[in-house]
This record gives sequence, structure tokens and C-alpha cells, in this order.
Amino acid sequence: MTEMVGLADVQAARELLAGVTRTTPLEPSRPLSAALGGPVWLKCENVQRAGSYKVRGAYVRISRLSDDERARGVVAASAGNHAQGVALAAGLVGAHATVFMPVNAPLPKVAATKGYGARIELVGNTVDESLIAAQTFAERTGAVFIHPFDHPDVIAGQGTVALEILEQCPDVRTIVTGVGGGGLVSGMAVAAKALRPDVRVIGVQAASAAAFPPSLRAGEPVRLPSFATIADGIAVGRPGELTFTHVRKLVDDVVTVSEEDISRALLMLLERGKQVVEPAGAVGVAALMAGVVEVATPAVAVLSGGNIDPLLMLRVIEHGLAAAGRFLRVTVRCSDRPGQLASLLSEIAEHRANVVDVVHQRANPHLGLGEVEVALSVETRGVEHSDTLISALRASGYQVAFAGEG
Repeated sequence: MTEMVGLADVQAARELLAGVTRTTPLEPSRPLSAALGGPVWLKCENVQRAGSYKVRGAYVRISRLSDDERARGVVAASAGNHAQGVALAAGLVGAHATVFMPVNAPLPKVAATKGYGARIELVGNTVDESLIAAQTFAERTGAVFIHPFDHPDVIAGQGTVALEILEQCPDVRTIVTGVGGGGLVSGMAVAAKALRPDVRVIGVQAASAAAFPPSLRAGEPVRLPSFATIADGIAVGRPGELTFTHVRKLVDDVVTVSEEDISRALLMLLERGKQVVEPAGAVGVAALMAGVVEVATPAVAVLSGGNIDPLLMLRVIEHGLAAAGRFLRVTVRCSDRPGQLASLLSEIAEHRANVVDVVHQRANPHLGLGEVEVALSVETRGVEHSDTLISALRASGYQVAFAGEG
């Protein structure tokens, strides 16, 4: 199935979605606008029904099923957002939904999907493995398989995000969005290029789960041998046949960002934008912050989802603080004599850094006789403050190493 989706398909999908999905807000981002030297806006699909844009495509696909197909039920595979979109959409049209999710799917996403009325099957370690199980289930039971990205109805539904952006920001010059299997960026590119051919559409993938760059180089979808990222919502090992065709023909560029870039973006969105966003939903912002692509403003970055596990949020915040130079993990080697630890902590306090925790040990076999090692977690005000603190400690004779160094 390689027939391209057209603008009329996206416009028809919008009519279907009237009264079902909400027109999500477009919020200005002062930090990004200052960094890029022009207006940057955030398209807040993180506050869409079910917490992401996925309900758009899922509803369009399921609402067009025949009465017989609805009676057989639907089945899907997802790490969470598509699962919730399918469960919600199926409930709205009166169809039973079964959703296959990876065994490590975030618990809040599993609970939310159950809350929308779907039956959950935890199978496999990746979405790709769950997809195989869901397709097998469909063949065995007759349930209709709702693909997370590689279907014209799904692509058309996701493309309605771009219709809203073009109305909310008529002078937009660049649209940046995350890419997993490619459904969202494909649909958005269809709408944007039809109505505003001059608008650049940029896709962003996590570097450790980026199947599109090698696929585009090869001229066909290529499967990654392995992949892992905190951005579970876009952790897809192979582009779809249909989405690959759209991306190759319509999307201007696909770039990648690191896990550290994603962490920084999440932290900035939480601190400065007051936005709760999951890692996959923040990769567009990560690309703008990291400067991995040239962007003409006004630009819009899509916050594609907000369904983040609170435990992951805690880890990401800490990681983001560390990546931003505001959270240090260091070990300090010093002499083992009374008052030495107090002197070390006093010097840190003099530089107005805050010690979070301390581990004091003498048993390390690499230590010399009469030496002690102190592992510290320290909050600072940024990279410059951190560098100043480390330099001061070393100038005072302390041997300082960052966590993980030998």
C-alpha cells in the first residue's frame, strides 16, 4: 500500500474529528524564541484527549469501519499513546479493543489504556514485537488490526495537527516534530506542503532509535538491529512502507538528538514552559535547543504527547540537571583526618553550592593509606558555577573526579 494521502483526505479527517478531538493551543516559547532570534511556538498535543495526538488517527481509522468490522473488535500494538488513542476511539464508536503492549510499557500508560476500556496483553520487549503479536491475534480472531502509523486513515488523522498550526500561525516557516514510525510527520507534511509549499517540515528521531536516516540513504525501509531510548513513544525499529514514501517525498529533513538533548528539553519545558511532556514529545524542542538543524522562524515545535511515567520524570529531571551542569556527581579524594570532611563541605558551601548527599568510604583498595574517598551529589546554578567549584576544590589540593571516571 503506497498510494499517497492527499490534502482532501486530511480535510475529510478533520470533519470526522469535529467534536471528538480538541484544537490544541499554540503557546509561545520565550527561551526558544530568544535562542533562535525569532518567534517559536509550541503546539501542545500533550493536552489532547488521551494525552497525545494519537487519538486523531485512531478515531479516523476506527470510525470508518463497517458494522461487521466493529462487531469483530479492534486490536492494536503500542508502547502507550496509540494504545490510549485506540482504546478511547473504540469506546466512542462502540467497538471492543484489545491492545498489545511491551512488558516494560510505562505503568501509567497501561493503567490509562485499561481505564478507557481496552483489554491489555503485555507481550515482547519492543513495540515491534508487540506488533507481531497483535497481527497474529488479528489473523486468529478476525479483529481489525489498527496500525499505529502505516495506514492512510491514520496518516490523514494525524495531518489535522498541521491544519490547526497553519490557521493558528499563518506565517509559520518551519514545523518540527518527533518521528517514530512516521505517521504524524507524514500527515503533517501532506497538509503543510499542499497549502504552504514553502514551509519546511523537519522530523526528529532519538539518535539511539533512528531508523529513518539509514532508510532514506538506502532508498527503502531498513530495520535497526537494536534500539533503546527514553523516548519510548518513538522507539520504532523500522519505518512503515507508506510513511517512508511520504517522508522521502515530502519531509525536508530528518535529524537526530541525543538522550542528553532530550533530557535538557524536558527540563526546559517543565521549568520555563510549565509543560508536562513525555520524552518522545520533546524531541522537536530538543532539536531546536541542540542546534542540529537550521530553522527559519516563525517556527512551531509539536509537543506530541504528555504521558510520562512519574518515576521516569524523576530520573529525567536529575539527568537533565546533570546535562545542564546543575547537578554534579563527583568523588573527592582527601586525607583521612578529623575535620577533613567538614572542611570539604564548608568549602563547597562557601561557593554557594548545595550538597544533596554524601558517601564517605575508606575501604576502596585503590586508596592510599591515610586517604578517604567522598562521593558527593551537588546542586549548582549551571555549567559556569560547576566549573568554578571544581577548580576551587582542586586548587585547595583535593583530587576531584566526575562519577564514572577512573
